[in-house]
Amino acid sequence: MSGPRPGRTHDIIAARHDHIVEHLKAAGLGALADLGFLGLDKDCNNHVVVTGYKATRARKLTTGQKTANRIIAAGRAPVEHGFAHLKTWRILTKLRTSPARATNLLRALLVLTNLELDR
Repeated sequence: MSGPRPGRTHDIIAARHDHIVEHLKAAGLGALADLGFLGLDKDCNNHVVVTGYKATRARKLTTGQKTANRIIAAGRAPVEHGFAHLKTWRILTKLRTSPARATNLLRALLVLTNLELDR
């Protein structure tokens, strides 16, 4: 989990600032991402960030692209459910503290959530 950013910061800008692609490559990992990260991983030979396909008015998605989008969405679903679960922690709805403390609190809640789910 990265440090705090202004709410207006786009996902791809934050990922580039934190050098997410480089960290993933160094660790030998990959990531499934939503369409907000299209264009983040420009290395055509060795993608580590997999995004879906985006339809436009001029170009509709093929059946294969739609299937790929469904598979990526299924892989990302547990993460999205985890974010939704974090939002149920009441303390986050009325948090009045510095962003640095909020980040530490959120990290602690993630640990507690994982302990709770492992039982």
